[in-house]
Amino acid sequence: MFVNQPNIMNDTLTDTPASDRTATSFDRLPEHSIYKPNSRGNGGVFRFSLNPAKGSLFLEAASQSGEKQFDWENKIIMKWTLPDLGQALAVLQGRQPQAKLFHQSEKANSTFELTLRDDPAKAPYLMVVSRQLNADKTVRKVGIPISHAEAAVLETAFRAATTRILGW
Repeated sequence: MFVNQPNIMNDTLTDTPASDRTATSFDRLPEHSIYKPNSRGNGGVFRFSLNPAKGSLFLEAASQSGEKQFDWENKIIMKWTLPDLGQALAVLQGRQPQAKLFHQSEKANSTFELTLRDDPAKAPYLMVVSRQLNADKTVRKVGIPISHAEAAVLETAFRAATTRILGW
């Protein structure tokens, strides 16, 4: 039986994060976004896109810039490999209370934190990504609360991404 799946191996746009690509529904890379605008204007959005050809998952995050609008021009991008996915999965599966990722490059340092919170008045998870540019030391930060339902979808997506990256 034939199932319509994105054609990952023949995608010539694989070096480009999801928001910068134009593609048809048959050749785009799988992605999942969580939008969290709020009335205070300090919400954010996280987008995850799988790239098995690169052996990675790309995380893009943007701050809210208006009512239901996000600053994609100043987004933060992180490239995750299997160890990064494992850290996030360990939190989502209840094996550890927090994942902290740190990526260093010549241009910038990026961090990601996923924390399980035990305050019943707040969402059960908090996801925060930040990036500090080495040139001028400016810091951009995006954080959003994650519900149990959103965490369940993320866990499923991260497990599937792990399987696809491994080629199993």
